Parts: sequence; structure tokens; C-alpha cells
Amino acid sequence: MKVFRIALMSFLLAMPFYASAASPDDSVYIDGGGNKNGVILAHGKGKHPTWLVVDPLRKGINKQLGYHTLSLQMPIGYSDWKDYVEGFPTANQKITEAIAFLKNEKGVSRVFLIGHSMGSRMASAFVSKNNNHGLDGLVVAGCRNNGGIPLSCDKNLQAVSLPVLDIWGGKNGKDSRSASERSGMVSDTYTQVEISGANHKFEDAEDELVDAVVSWLKNQK
Repeated sequence: MKVFRIALMSFLLAMPFYASAASPDDSVYIDGGGNKNGVILAHGKGKHPTWLVVDPLRKGINKQLGYHTLSLQMPIGYSDWKDYVEGFPTANQKITEAIAFLKNEKGVSRVFLIGHSMGSRMASAFVSKNNNHGLDGLVVAGCRNNGGIPLSCDKNLQAVSLPVLDIWGGKNGKDSRSASERSGMVSDTYTQVEISGANHKFEDAEDELVDAVVSWLKNQK
């Protein structure tokens, strides 16, 4: 049964990209007007589209850069973090719908995906399994490596060819260790940024988080 479950998850995660102009259910959108850039945000385990990390980012990126921002309601309700693997196919579909919404409905030509915590696991898994994702960059915040595929950010990110910003709070030991394990990926297209005074939720470090992500986005050509 375990082998079947893993095989089923792998198959569903690899679902092809499909076009749709509808925004995902329960998402929160800020209009960027005529701006051709957009950001999709995926919150952490058991949370919501206006929770910590994603809320200051969706507002700050729109305010500073004028980008369209679309914060998603990711799958929730699983009792254990490992059980969230069952929600990855739904997350895959929501991200696909979000990309199509920004491009088809809002005229966005460049889309960046940002995930925090479990949302970063889901986001990195989506990119690693979809060659025709239609994205221009990936940001993972507080992304951890345990759990194996598709939960492991380390394993997911090894299969990602997009520009990546890997950002974490230095006050969280688990996040710091995971980032250290990925340090060998640093390159012209893979950037690591530690916010030393931040915890996993970037509480009291929202401005530094927003500034770091905005700076990285500005550098994406």
C-alpha cells in the first residue's frame, strides 16, 4: 500500500499544465494594474492566505514593485506534517490555476512563485515535477529537507533549473541546518539569504524579509 501511495503521488504531481482563467478558490488577490509581473504565494502548514510571512510579502511586493500578487489557500487539515503529501496534487492544481489566472486573465507575462514552510515544500515540488510550469523564478522561505520526495526541499530543488531565492531565519536551527545542506547549490541563479534575527515565521523581521525578496525580484531580468 505504501509503494502504491508513493507511485500515485508521483503520478499526480506530474500532471501536465493546463489553461484556465479562473482564480483558485479562497485565494486573495491584489491587482497590479498594467504591470506585467506577478507573484503567487503559498502559506505554511494549516494556515491561510493572509497569515504570517505571505501577508507582508503579498502587500509589500505590490506596494514596492507594483506586481500583481495572488496568495493561495493551500491544502490544510492533515493531522501530521508528513500526511500533507496527500495534499500535494491539490496544491499542484491550485498553483497551475493561479499561473493561468495571472497570465490569461490579468495579462501577466512573468510569474514568480513564493512558498513558506510547507508551502515551500509544495512550491518546490511543483516546479521540480512540471517542465512546462510557466514560471520565471522560485522563492522558498524556511524550507526543510526531511520527509523524502516530494516533501524534501533539498531533493526538490536539485531538479529545479529556475532562478531560486532560498531564504530563512537564522534563529531557527532546523531552517539553518537545512539551508546549510543546500549551500552547494549556490550559483549565479541560486541565491541564499539568511535573516539572522528572524525565526521560522519571520516575526519582527517582516521588513527585512520583504526587502530581501523585493531586492531579488528586482535583479531577475
